[in-house]
Amino acid sequence: MSDKDRDLRCAIVGLGPRGLGAIEALIVAMAGSGITTRIDGFDPVEWAGSGPNFLPEQTSQCLLNIPTREVDIAPAPALKLSIGDFEGWLANPAERDCFPTRARLGEYLAERFSQVVNSRPHGLVINRHTARIIDLDSCDEGLFLTSETERYGPYDEILLTLGQPETKPDDQMSRWLSHAAKCGAEVRPAYPDRKLLEYARNWAGRTIAIRGLGLSTMDVLRLLTVGLGGAFSDGRYIRSGQEPARILPFSLDGQPPVPKPVNEDLDQRFDITSAEADAFAAALGTAITGAPSDALDMICGGLVEPATRILHATGGQASVIAVKDWLATERENPGAQETRPPVEALRANIAIASGEVAPDVGYVIGQIWRKLQNVLRGGFNPTAIDTDTAAAIIGFDEGLKRYSYGPPLRSAQELVMLVEAGLVSLLVADDPDIELVGGGWRFREGDAELDSSVIVDAVIPPAILESLTEPLFLKLQEKGFVSALPDGLGLRTEPDGRLLGPHGKASPRPSLLGRMAIGSVIAVDSIHDCFGASAKRWANGVRSRRSG
Repeated sequence: MSDKDRDLRCAIVGLGPRGLGAIEALIVAMAGSGITTRIDGFDPVEWAGSGPNFLPEQTSQCLLNIPTREVDIAPAPALKLSIGDFEGWLANPAERDCFPTRARLGEYLAERFSQVVNSRPHGLVINRHTARIIDLDSCDEGLFLTSETERYGPYDEILLTLGQPETKPDDQMSRWLSHAAKCGAEVRPAYPDRKLLEYARNWAGRTIAIRGLGLSTMDVLRLLTVGLGGAFSDGRYIRSGQEPARILPFSLDGQPPVPKPVNEDLDQRFDITSAEADAFAAALGTAITGAPSDALDMICGGLVEPATRILHATGGQASVIAVKDWLATERENPGAQETRPPVEALRANIAIASGEVAPDVGYVIGQIWRKLQNVLRGGFNPTAIDTDTAAAIIGFDEGLKRYSYGPPLRSAQELVMLVEAGLVSLLVADDPDIELVGGGWRFREGDAELDSSVIVDAVIPPAILESLTEPLFLKLQEKGFVSALPDGLGLRTEPDGRLLGPHGKASPRPSLLGRMAIGSVIAVDSIHDCFGASAKRWANGVRSRRSG
């Protein structure tokens, strides 16, 4: 066999954090193999490594939902990079408990990508292309990629790490866009943030609605206030005069996400023991082989003991029965336990997150779930799970994201200040009736009735194949490379990321990691997942196939 025949030819489409994680994992997996690894990376985004979510050029108003101390994504020692973990790169102990900007993490990832490319370990060749890939095909020679102007290949392996592909608007959004075009109202996406800020400079004195009440909405609120010259000072918001007159966030349940503990000392109260983590892992291992209802029973059973222990240790008033009752309701109807008005619930959770009062059952279970995310991925992702069981577990995880993906305490406190200043209203936050009217929309909830001339969409589209408009995914579907899971889940993949078409296995075939594989994997909306076991399984699979 010639040297050329021994080369591994690999393409990675998407050079954000997940693409970077895959490249690093492949370098480690192929080390010592004696095979030259040639990687072509494709992404039109200027900042390779950061991706659009962490662009270094975005504003300082977009924050991570984890503190610096939890950004645990240090490169593998085998890579021999001079850059270390994110906290060490910041070199500022004062930032340990702070929630850094997405832009700052993007700078770190971009520098790390540059070091990986320039490190040039023996047997590695990396070429970066800014072309946008729109097609993929397979023949006897291997896999090929096509951009608008060029064809690339052949490749032995192609990995797709595109993040959120282009998606057509849902029925509600389609109606709103059509209405806005006719009446002169506006519908704008939350991102890119700088583009939204440009639009917002013309919204002074207007009423703005925000579709969604999650983490993206927190970014939008900062953009429409501090981004327009306002300020938070001495527990209140000071207007600049450039911001909207009123902002109306709304969602299906009307409840803001729950803030995380304010500092490391407070957060440690919710740590689980090794024995509790092992017990949960064992319960999960049994659950993923069972029926949907049995699976959730077992998973929830693994949360009862640590939740009860932590509640007693932190002064919370709860019994085993109370914990079980809360979990039973959560399984059937996520969030239904919260019956307080949004502002009242927000203030109560702020008091818990700041350590002023003892945590309640929901807060404790939510923090435990956050700390079990790696265990959850470790049990779920490498396993072929019945579709209905997978959907049930994912639904439970999605419901608890109001805790596990909660914002910094600062964001929740700022939201209260904006409500107190009369700038934000949550009167129509809970799944309001929305009427199309001249000049925009009328929101009704109970006795409240408010009009808006702008809607900002802060909802991430679901990973539904039929909704995609991204040219590459349309071609993949047309050519039988992909098949979708039911119930609004994503694409079918094997545990190592290889895509499954409608007729089962085909070879060669591309692989997929990330959000579009939700259903085959779980808890993918995390920076940790980009550098975690999924990337390693894919890389080890590549080596196994190439060596075999």
